[in-house]
Amino acid sequence: MSEKVGFVTMGEAKGIVENLPELGLGMLGYAFMGKAHTNAYKKYPYIFWPPVAIPRLVAICGRNEKAVREAMVRYGYERYYTDWEEIIEDPAVQILDNTSPNYLHAEPSILALEKGKHVLCEKPLAGNAQEAKKMWEAAQKSKAKAMVCFNYRFVPALRLAKEFISSGKLGEIYHFRAQYLQEWIMDPDFPAVWRLDKNAAGSGALGDLGAHIIDLARFLVGEITTVSALTRTFIKERKLAEDPRKKVPVTVDDAFVALVEFEKGAIGTLEASRFCAGRKNYQVVEINGSRGSIRFDLERLNELEVYLVGEEPKIFQGFHDVLVTESFHPFYEYWWPQGHIIGWEHTFVHAVAHFLDAIVNNKDIAPYGATFEDGYRCAVICDAILQAAESGKREIVPQD
Repeated sequence: MSEKVGFVTMGEAKGIVENLPELGLGMLGYAFMGKAHTNAYKKYPYIFWPPVAIPRLVAICGRNEKAVREAMVRYGYERYYTDWEEIIEDPAVQILDNTSPNYLHAEPSILALEKGKHVLCEKPLAGNAQEAKKMWEAAQKSKAKAMVCFNYRFVPALRLAKEFISSGKLGEIYHFRAQYLQEWIMDPDFPAVWRLDKNAAGSGALGDLGAHIIDLARFLVGEITTVSALTRTFIKERKLAEDPRKKVPVTVDDAFVALVEFEKGAIGTLEASRFCAGRKNYQVVEINGSRGSIRFDLERLNELEVYLVGEEPKIFQGFHDVLVTESFHPFYEYWWPQGHIIGWEHTFVHAVAHFLDAIVNNKDIAPYGATFEDGYRCAVICDAILQAAESGKREIVPQD
């Protein structure tokens, strides 16, 4: 990476690449994640210049025709579908980006892979390990690329943390602790959306938020071998959005806490909740090793706190707040001059850039991107956490 300051590199010509290939995109889902992913594909070509390909926004799909038609116009897709099988059958669609609810991750993604179409699937890969394994098996059989959108792997500060750990700068890893806390379903009058239904979501805070920190635990420290856990559902019933006079049971967890052991000897704690008043998108990860510690806060995602044992002079020892915005920091050569911060949405641009590079240049998704195997391993741990919470015992995480 260049060490030139961004105020210089921003004005440099990198050359125009002729006859760039197009990759036809089919987006399954148009709401929160459909918007975030579409934004990434639109930004990618002019930010990661020169791009390896130009994403062509072919089609978008959703069940609500009025809403998906509006999304087509708003986001700039050429056409829309209300049947997910039709978007996969569209000959112009080469990539299926699956941002649908969790229960619709498996079947469309498997069919797309069987037809040789590349798949980027939102997390969690599936509602349970059994479904996730079928998706991983389909990816193994297909010549197409398959990636899970664990976007926090693509935060520059967390990628720098990965480099720190891999290089041995933290020494032997002793502890991994992570929290992911939100507040958005605390209101008792909040309706019974699909995320509160086990059949649709698989789990609650565990799959929604916990999957992220489980993936980061594996990405940064390694495999988890045993878990002990507690789960809670604080509000047992919710009103139906379409008929507030009726209530239905909440069948997923509102919060979970887990103790974990890692294959290489480290121990860890994982906690996620959607019932933490005042916490909007609070994800904090701290890792302690024999030679130092690092701490990351998602709500301050351009920063990484670093402490290295034995730094001199002693009077200045302590955590240092590193602003991860230099041109030699991960991904930043494509963005702005140092100190000009980026945000949550940009993690998806980085993920899309990695995915498209793997497609065009036939590169591996691993180790920096999450493969469908990674998605499966995460689902196995989620299932083990639910099992441990139910049994009240420490559970061994299957490694097959």
